[in-house]
Amino acid sequence: MEQRRAKRMLSNRESARRSRMRKQRHLDDLTAQVAHLRRENAHVATALGLTTQGLLAVDAENAVLRTQAAELAARLASLNDILSCINTNGAAAAAAAALTVAAATDPLLAFDSAAFDDLFRSSPELFQLC
Repeated sequence: MEQRRAKRMLSNRESARRSRMRKQRHLDDLTAQVAHLRRENAHVATALGLTTQGLLAVDAENAVLRTQAAELAARLASLNDILSCINTNGAAAAAAAALTVAAATDPLLAFDSAAFDDLFRSSPELFQLC
C-alpha cells in the first residue's frame, strides 16, 4: 500500500512538472507573439505616418492645381473676349484691347505705358471695346 502511494505521488509530481513545462512553453509563445505584434504595430504606424504625409502633399498639390485651373479658365475667358472683339471691331481695336486685358490680367507682361498713352490719344477709335 505504501508503495502504491509513493508511486502515485511520483506520478503526480511528474504530471505537475509536465504541466508547469507546458504552461512555461505557452507563456514563452505568448511573450514571443507579443514582441512580434509590437514590431508589426510599429511598422504599421510608420507606414501610416508616411501615407498620411503623402496624402497631405497630394492635397496641397491638388489645391495648387485647382487654383491654377481657375486662373487659366479666367485667362481663357479673357482671350475669348478678345477674339470676340477681333471678330466684331477689327484687328486694331482688338490689339488695343489685348494690351489692356493682358496688362490687367497678367502683371508679368510689361509694356511701354507712354507709347500706349500716345496711341490712345492719337487714335481713340481703336480703343472702343466690345
